[in-house]
Amino acid sequence: MSKANPYHSGSSFSTRSGDRSRQRDEPRMESETSEERRSREADDIQEHPFELRHEVKKLNTRLDKIATTLEKSEMKDMIENYMNPKKRIIANLTAGLSRGLGLTLGTALVLGLLGYILSFFVNVPMIGDFISDLQGYIDQSRS
Repeated sequence: MSKANPYHSGSSFSTRSGDRSRQRDEPRMESETSEERRSREADDIQEHPFELRHEVKKLNTRLDKIATTLEKSEMKDMIENYMNPKKRIIANLTAGLSRGLGLTLGTALVLGLLGYILSFFVNVPMIGDFISDLQGYIDQSRS
């Protein structure tokens, strides 16, 4: 049973008892060995490469590989982090400093750019009056 598809019972669509049209078309074989059945199913897959069951099988194997890879990587990461607290503290400290520094520099850059762009609009009649009012409020708060 596959991890990616827990409902997979192993039976294929061609061996279902409800498939009446297939049973009528093929002669009935009473003593078919498992080897003959496997070769017939392999021939069916080769004849119809875009059949749904073929695609589902490929996707299930791919999902299983991805699941095992993720499980291995998570375990490795957890072991590295929990077994070495010094490494964890340094990593978290570095991440915090870089976020804080990035936020500070980004804010200063955006405000400086906004002030520079706003300086072009000082001489425009309505906007210039609004900016001079703002500058008056700033001067009052400083004194």
